[in-house]
Amino acid sequence: MSKGRGKRDKAVKRQYEVLPYPPRDPKDEAKRLIEGSPSHLDEVNHFLFAGRRDFTKPFHALVAGGGTGDAAIMLAQHLANRGKAGQVTYLDLSAATRKIAEARAKARGLKNIKFLTGSLLDLSKMDLPIFDYIDCCGVLHHLEEPEAGLATLNECLADDGGMGLLLYATLGRTGVYHVQNALKSLTAGDSVSSQIKSAKSLLKDLPPSNWLNKNAAVGDHKLGEDAALYDLLLHPRDRSYLVPEVLNLLAKSGLELVSFIMPIRYDPALYLQDQDLRKKARRLESDAQAALAENLAGNMKTHSFYVRKAKGSAPGLAKFEPEMVPFLKDGNQDALARTLTAHSSLTVRFDQEPVSIPVPERAGEFVERITGLRNLRDIQNDFSMDWPAFRAQFAPTYKFLHGLNLLWLKS
Repeated sequence: MSKGRGKRDKAVKRQYEVLPYPPRDPKDEAKRLIEGSPSHLDEVNHFLFAGRRDFTKPFHALVAGGGTGDAAIMLAQHLANRGKAGQVTYLDLSAATRKIAEARAKARGLKNIKFLTGSLLDLSKMDLPIFDYIDCCGVLHHLEEPEAGLATLNECLADDGGMGLLLYATLGRTGVYHVQNALKSLTAGDSVSSQIKSAKSLLKDLPPSNWLNKNAAVGDHKLGEDAALYDLLLHPRDRSYLVPEVLNLLAKSGLELVSFIMPIRYDPALYLQDQDLRKKARRLESDAQAALAENLAGNMKTHSFYVRKAKGSAPGLAKFEPEMVPFLKDGNQDALARTLTAHSSLTVRFDQEPVSIPVPERAGEFVERITGLRNLRDIQNDFSMDWPAFRAQFAPTYKFLHGLNLLWLKS
């Protein structure tokens, strides 16, 4: 290990010992369960196991770089709700961070988490089982060699398993690295508290021309939380990725993309109005389409996605078939159906930027029938259509809602 790398490794560990991230209070577990993407169990089932995984049977999940516990707690709670066969292994460098995650698990009475302190690079030495699912979010881009970290995770993954990953995205973090570089030159060798004080002072002095001031997608430094500010602007080591770089990282590690989460953001048609340009975009390979969408949007600050082994047997994305049951992420079919019926377009915010998306024909009619209990054949029968006709009519609504990560399938 080089002296520079070793020094940065210690600095990364020091950061999370002093400033566990994200800030969490175990007392809040009595009020709510924090849920998100990736690693919501229903979402994992849809994207990696074709909607057919039985979670009452043994299922081993690893959260590599567990932080203060969001993903581990969510996964453990979801698995506990389905029985006693699911187990979660939590791993993080920071003992202080782990302590918070453990307190959150205790507050919930969760007994299905094994807590470990250490580096994911040392997983092969820990005598752990092969994992059916691995969550690694916000971690790889802080490693000296992200490829080595991802390859290590791949070695611990079952052939029919998959991972949920999150990496920083380059374009949406415009300005972040300029300010990071400025602070490195001004605060090198200072204590954490001194660095934070200097950063707050610098932010007050940044001219309007600074790219960070112009970037509405990034706001962690405005939350009033020292841990968030430090993680964004003072982190001793991080990097970001463009779509082609994400795909190259996966290929080097023996993995392949199953899907970006919220796929509609990676569809260039969302950003192109000119029909000729849309036709040209549709002729591109899917990877090139995703890269084009990123360049057009300009404000993606993270990439969240699911992957599987390139030569593995994970079934991947659930298929639109008659026996599959569609269900809404938030189970709010009545309210959503009314909204889609009343409006010709839906305005959503992607990293603070409003985007208007046309509502497909009959979307409200389809959604009001999505109860989470009825399969697609049942819904088809409501419309007195044969399967090809129903599929053709429902497909735009499915693409629309699945693209927004609001609709999943299960068997």
